Amino acid sequence: MNTANWELLSYIVTVVALPFAIAVFLFEQRKERQNEEDATWQQVSDAYIDFLEVVLANPDLRLRSQHATADLSEEQQERMLVIFDMLVSLFERAYLLLYEPKMDEKRRRRWHSWEDYMREWSRREDFRERLPQLLRGEDPGFASYIQQLAREEAQNAE
Repeated sequence: MNTANWELLSYIVTVVALPFAIAVFLFEQRKERQNEEDATWQQVSDAYIDFLEVVLANPDLRLRSQHATADLSEEQQERMLVIFDMLVSLFERAYLLLYEPKMDEKRRRRWHSWEDYMREWSRREDFRERLPQLLRGEDPGFASYIQQLAREEAQNAE
């Protein structure tokens, strides 16, 4: 091969193969990022299912009821507080890992399921009452977000 042929081949690589390689690289990066997002969402969702198992293991607290549980012993109140603390920690983790002010449609749909969980728990008066205590030391953006949801749910309950 002479120099002219090598030069022609280098131009072909520069014009065709290099942009193609960059496109493949970007596609793979996007795919990897999507896989990481899917794994994160699945991990947090699994943690919520684990949390629900804790709720099921404490039927005397009637945590799946929409109303505050009355007449609890000190031990029951302590268990409820610990369970609510676990829940707030889980919600904060979901917020930090999954929430963004501007999300694409898929992320928005996923986030709405978490917002629904937060709203559901915020309908409980005893959860809302303990929320300021539970939010001490939590992420300020998350604290503001869930407090707003709790206010909205309290207004809807009136």
